[in-house]
Amino acid sequence: MELDSSAISSGSIYKVYWLYWRLLGLESDFPLRHVVDFLITFFVTFWYPIHLILGLCMERTLGDVCKGLPITAACFFASFKFICFRLRMAEIKAVEVLFKELDQRAVTAEERQFFSHNTQREANFIWKSFLVAYNLSNFSAIASVLFGGGRNLLYPGWFPYDVQASALRFWLSVSYQIAGVSLAILQNLANDSYPPMTFCVLAGHVRLLAMRLSQIGHDREADKLVIARKFTESIEDHRKLMKIVELLRLTMNLSQLGQFAASGINISITLVNILFFADNHFAVTYYAVYFLSMVLELFPCCYYGTLISIEMGRLTHAIYSSNWLGMKRGYCRNLLIFMQLTLAEVQIKAGGMIGIGMNAFFATVRLAYSFFTLAMSLR
Repeated sequence: MELDSSAISSGSIYKVYWLYWRLLGLESDFPLRHVVDFLITFFVTFWYPIHLILGLCMERTLGDVCKGLPITAACFFASFKFICFRLRMAEIKAVEVLFKELDQRAVTAEERQFFSHNTQREANFIWKSFLVAYNLSNFSAIASVLFGGGRNLLYPGWFPYDVQASALRFWLSVSYQIAGVSLAILQNLANDSYPPMTFCVLAGHVRLLAMRLSQIGHDREADKLVIARKFTESIEDHRKLMKIVELLRLTMNLSQLGQFAASGINISITLVNILFFADNHFAVTYYAVYFLSMVLELFPCCYYGTLISIEMGRLTHAIYSSNWLGMKRGYCRNLLIFMQLTLAEVQIKAGGMIGIGMNAFFATVRLAYSFFTLAMSLR
């Protein structure tokens, strides 16, 4: 096929992702990065969910508990996921290196056009969607305090002093909560945008491999040695893809388990808050946006997790579609072995138990509905 001069680049998709880490004081080289990292780690990653949990324990009514539970669970699991991803930074960088190597294998105009028009466009849409949804959720929460009337904190929280003793103390407490939740959202952007983006890029590279496999041997002018070399290179590409899958299993083993738990709790409690405890328009808007954010947080990862399994399953047919007639016996034997390897189902599991796919998404929604009906009965 005719070559295209514009090479694909998976690394360009991750530019904003690494910007999140730099803003959090990591993966950068500015002089005060360690100070920023310490302050964010202590006051946001650890203390912020603790002060929300203590504040939730001090609430006396079911309505106040339900109002504070979604953000408390979200911040707790955001910190949990952030720590998990931080401990797996080496694996995250190794995956990106393997993607860059696979980028060099896309040499035809058809492959590059597919990647740029499908994979890259969808991956960019994912992080933009997360950015818009999370910021809307944050702005609506701030607006509910500023324009909702009264002197109420952004969220129920514990402080080692009387928040209502003076206007200065109150606004300092609100400012801490606004800054804390904004940084927690920044952490969540790093946590939640990475899995679906990476799954999308992985599924795209699997599709490119299938395209290369199905075309092997159909060029009648190609020598059999050239065909065998292309087939060997495709096997190496498959090995790299499976290495990426193994690295993603290590990276998302615990973090996505926390994601499923947080989504189940937040979706159900947010529905309860919208129906029974939202007492003004700003509160209704906030909970509605928050509900959509929780669904968005879970759905793309599950969708592309299923897509990976589907694309991996298509490799067997792509291998068979290559022109293997007339090839040597050793080539055909390797082809059969390769086909047998691609028959195995490829799935990334959270906690080693829950497959990250659409089945898990619908199971989480059903779990959220169960929590919702339980809350309705307790009412």
